[in-house]
Amino acid sequence: MNLRRTLATAAVAAVTAPVVLLSAGSAFADTKAPAQTQQKPTYAELKKAADDANKAYEDAVAAEKAGREKIKTTMEALDQDSHPLKAAYLAAEKAAKAAAADKTAADKAVEDAKAALGAAQDEAGKAKAQEALNAAEAEARTAADAKADADAKRKTARDAWDDAQVAAFREWNKVLTASAEARKAKDAADQALAAAGACVRVPGLTVLANRLPAKVVAGTTVDFSFTVANATDRTLDVDPLVFFRLDAKDQEQHFMKVQWADGSGWRELDSTEGPSHIASVKGMKPGARTEVKMRMTLEKKAPAIDAFALLAGDASDAYNPCVHGPMNRYVFKVLPAGSKPGTVGAAKPGKVEDKDRPKPTSKPAARNGSPASAGSTASARPASAATGDSLAATGTSPAVPQLGLVGGAAVLLGGGAVFAVRRHRGARGTN
Repeated sequence: MNLRRTLATAAVAAVTAPVVLLSAGSAFADTKAPAQTQQKPTYAELKKAADDANKAYEDAVAAEKAGREKIKTTMEALDQDSHPLKAAYLAAEKAAKAAAADKTAADKAVEDAKAALGAAQDEAGKAKAQEALNAAEAEARTAADAKADADAKRKTARDAWDDAQVAAFREWNKVLTASAEARKAKDAADQALAAAGACVRVPGLTVLANRLPAKVVAGTTVDFSFTVANATDRTLDVDPLVFFRLDAKDQEQHFMKVQWADGSGWRELDSTEGPSHIASVKGMKPGARTEVKMRMTLEKKAPAIDAFALLAGDASDAYNPCVHGPMNRYVFKVLPAGSKPGTVGAAKPGKVEDKDRPKPTSKPAARNGSPASAGSTASARPASAATGDSLAATGTSPAVPQLGLVGGAAVLLGGGAVFAVRRHRGARGTN
């Protein structure tokens, strides 16, 4: 029963061992030409694909669990002496052993008859011994035929039992393969979605202040604006990110009030909450630009201190939910009330590194396609002509990740058991 022990060991391992999935490193690369960029899946399509792949994997895991129970039950049933296939084999095995014993006895009777013939002293004795030998040899031939027939029946019964075990392992391997393939598809879809969701840096999406003075006297109001320019080759939904703040304590921020025109009136920024998205623009075409009017009022009691403004473009398109333009920092001085600053130039922009870029505290406003403000304008002239920025790259398009997958212990042992059954069957004579 060495084969049975091999099968039993493999079955236990196959039923109890979890599937081990080893994923190789994945590579993302945009191999498409620029003209083909828009042929890649949209983010919504990638999201749906990831959701579908995750659902399929959940179903495959449930099927694997059910399959694990099924093969366990099947193998336990096949191991019972009362199972028809095993009972048939045990009966055939018993018959084969009896036939082998009968043949052994018949062969010994032949040898004894031959010895008796050799010991006969006279012709009458030799004739009688020869007659006994002929009868013994006939019995031996009959016993040999009976043994061959019993061996064949035992082999047929054993093959049927083996085939049932092989079939059970094959079904189990199908379940494991389906689970492994579902995991592979899930990982690929998740990684493609993650790659598409990563923030893309586009230098061509700029937000620049216009007429923001380098010095502001406390107790006065200044009007200025900022221009959003899309010098990329993407159509973007843009959410300008703005932040105005005194270099002072939180409780002193109320000395500065900043407002922006939303097309129907003035809306106030909350300088204590952090950067905010305002004046959303939906479907901003490449080369388009828009201007948002702003107003800043400093109370007379405002401290003479430095202040700053942060302006940037946060955006999204059908392919990337996170598109970032560069952030500019404008530093201006607050002068005491009644100061005579003379001729004041505009505050100059300075770049803010990505690592220092503050996160907005408000979500982008719902886009409805309405103008950003009453003062918004659009221009067919490329924004890069006004900003000096070059057209932005379109970012990376996630290629299908190259994943390696190795089956777990259950797959290996299941396949080994099938091989062991077939190999044993090919070389087996009597058991």
